[in-house]
Amino acid sequence: MSTTKDLVIALKGELKRQGVTYAALARQLGIAESSVKRILAKGDMPLSRIDEMLAVLKMTFAELAEQVVHAQPLRHELTMEQERAVVADRKLLLVAICCLSAWTYEQIVATYRITAAETVKYLAQLDRLGIIELRPLNRYRVKLDKTFRWRAQGPVMDYFRRDVVPDYFDGGFDGDGETLMLVHGRISKALAGIFVERLQRVGQDFAAQHLADQRLPDDKKDAYTLVVAMRSWLFAAFRDLKR
Repeated sequence: MSTTKDLVIALKGELKRQGVTYAALARQLGIAESSVKRILAKGDMPLSRIDEMLAVLKMTFAELAEQVVHAQPLRHELTMEQERAVVADRKLLLVAICCLSAWTYEQIVATYRITAAETVKYLAQLDRLGIIELRPLNRYRVKLDKTFRWRAQGPVMDYFRRDVVPDYFDGGFDGDGETLMLVHGRISKALAGIFVERLQRVGQDFAAQHLADQRLPDDKKDAYTLVVAMRSWLFAAFRDLKR
């Protein structure tokens, strides 16, 4: 849970948003303006004083705590230990991927052979790992930034390269909304970076559309997996032929 210092920072931000000056706050609290300045500058005060300020701002403690939660920095990547924990249990990995895809608790239970009790257990485990913040009624907030990526040489990507990639590329890529392209060429290194940025935007567009289509009924959408890659590479079967 948030520290008192975090709560005070959120309080100061809310005072500014509502246009409440320290002088006005002091009058409402019946104390000197210098006392208000000292209290807020110190960043430490009893909860009773926080409650008094919340009354002036017409806010509840829960609303203030929610602001603190949303002000916390989101993770760009997990630690090696966190990734090892996720990939060690395939059901936990599945629930983690579902959470990253904004699935609800009900959708996970209805789609996969994972019991309600197991799903709650895995959500709680993801909460302890710092990947989600578990909320009442099995709702959650993902604590990962939009730019989040699994570690390139980490346990999760090792698992995907070993077990998932062969299964993925075993498909025909000839169904509706499917395609497979392999384009090889020699271009400048500067332009290579620009192409990578464009490919990343495609991935971001796909993720944004996934979120936008959450309201559609299930019979109006289907599950797709977009794999975007680009690297300087020569096929292993040709490497011994290179001069």
